[in-house]
Amino acid sequence: MPQENTSELDRARLLIRDVPDYPSPGVLFRDLTPMIADGPALRAVVDALGALSPDATHFAGLEARGFIFASAIAARLGRGCILLRKPKKLPREKFSVSYALEYGTDAIEIHKDALSEADRVLIVDDVLATGGTLCAAIELLAMTKATCLGSAVVAEIAVLEGRKKVLSKFPNHELKTLFLL
Repeated sequence: MPQENTSELDRARLLIRDVPDYPSPGVLFRDLTPMIADGPALRAVVDALGALSPDATHFAGLEARGFIFASAIAARLGRGCILLRKPKKLPREKFSVSYALEYGTDAIEIHKDALSEADRVLIVDDVLATGGTLCAAIELLAMTKATCLGSAVVAEIAVLEGRKKVLSKFPNHELKTLFLL
């Protein structure tokens, strides 16, 4: 990675804001929007994420903020972007995986024809927290028969142990993080 890109990455990390008690008391929200709003910081993050998987044919973004990074990486590298959506957002035949939330369940979906056996995909998201969504995404990509190269997240909240959950369920999954929070 070029030296100037590394200093921009350092600066990008400093732009992530902590917002206490959002969305509820006791939660410390990590706000990446100031980093996204800063052109050089965003470019440094996109370049660093793209460099993590140079053989990817596609970047799969998790709804919603993962879309920002996956689409930017794909556009910068001239590759495809696949959207892993919440239920009732995709119009054609789809695969779906449900996962547990703190209170209830959710799901993510992908069109059945979005990927082929020849495709090599990197899952991209903004923040790894508890790992539930990422585990569902890994399961979802397995249904497509494409090769999952791993996952890349901008930031990981280590205290929530999402990495531990993902790797206990998928021990061979390559999980890469730019910033530990």
